[in-house]
Amino acid sequence: MKTVVVLGGYGNFGKRIVENLAKTAGITILIAGRNNDKAIALAKHLQPKVAAILAPLVIDIFADDFKARLTSLAPFLVIHTSGPFQGQDYRVPNACIECGSHYIDLADDRRFVCDINQLDSKAKEKGVLIVSGASSVPGLSSAVVDHYQNQFSTIESINLAIAPGNKAERGVATVAAILSYTGHPLSVFKSGHWQDVYGWMDSRVNDFGSFVGKRCLANVDVPDLELFPNRYNVSQQVSFQAGLELGILHWTMVGMAYLSKIGIVKSWAPLAKAIVSTSNLFLPFGTQDGAMEVLISGQDHGNKTKQIKWTLYAPKGNGPYIPTLSSIVLAKKLLSSEAFIAKQGVGAIPCAGLFELDDFSHYFDTLGITYQQEMSLDNQVQYI
Repeated sequence: MKTVVVLGGYGNFGKRIVENLAKTAGITILIAGRNNDKAIALAKHLQPKVAAILAPLVIDIFADDFKARLTSLAPFLVIHTSGPFQGQDYRVPNACIECGSHYIDLADDRRFVCDINQLDSKAKEKGVLIVSGASSVPGLSSAVVDHYQNQFSTIESINLAIAPGNKAERGVATVAAILSYTGHPLSVFKSGHWQDVYGWMDSRVNDFGSFVGKRCLANVDVPDLELFPNRYNVSQQVSFQAGLELGILHWTMVGMAYLSKIGIVKSWAPLAKAIVSTSNLFLPFGTQDGAMEVLISGQDHGNKTKQIKWTLYAPKGNGPYIPTLSSIVLAKKLLSSEAFIAKQGVGAIPCAGLFELDDFSHYFDTLGITYQQEMSLDNQVQYI
């Protein structure tokens, strides 16, 4: 029987991963973290209706005995959801390599994801797959661009955006990650060269269509900003922005970014819990509906100007499931077939090019998540 350890298994993303993987027979899932009561509660809640064996595990990734304890468990797979990843070192993936376990994380920190190949030779020696960034970005976002890439002879720009509903569940770790670079410079590929922009600034309004309408967006730092220019040979620009549904919260963040930019506040991240608590006062307002957009622009193979806009709609508060889907898809591939490793190979890599967009279809259907594809050729729009 294979053992899967989900670090942060009762957290905002971890519990969704546990819930989904628990439908798989023949595995044991250890719901891991520092809070035994939360792990026990989730196991008791899910166990009567799932096929996997669930058990709590008290473990601290920062403890001196973490590697030894993980080794004693002999896991087949470790899924690391315990963010924020900003400032974390590679102690968890290194421990997985040394104990011969495959590893997946939901990291959204650019350096953590983009530098994971530092561990590539060690992972290959041990015969394990180490994947970082199996989340909305770059996991799902790269699957979308991969799906449409062959329709372009040249890609000039890739613009990505995420707009969660105000009532969707938000985790402190996710907020802390964003706050860590709010008002700080981010290197982006813009106008054909690398330059700095500032986190949660350059605010604009984007129309996501009839489902969620117009939302404010601002700069967010993600691995895609570094990975995509080379991966897709982009000639002009790669951007990523996100926003808050309520204008009062969005523009407060813009103001906070300005205070950091001019040096009055070094970092807002230490205040993440207080900021989340304050934002929760606004939960009666807004909606549960979120959206994600991938806009690819360039030239088709007939040298015509082409643009493809892929827009994902997440209703009923299901938006927080989206960051978990790449990890779930990848975990199930690893658990169900040795052929996946034989085809993919081992090593340490960012989560890009590991699956098809169609791999997400079952989960989208189950959650009521839909997407729309819109193509513009020489400014003539059609839905595809």
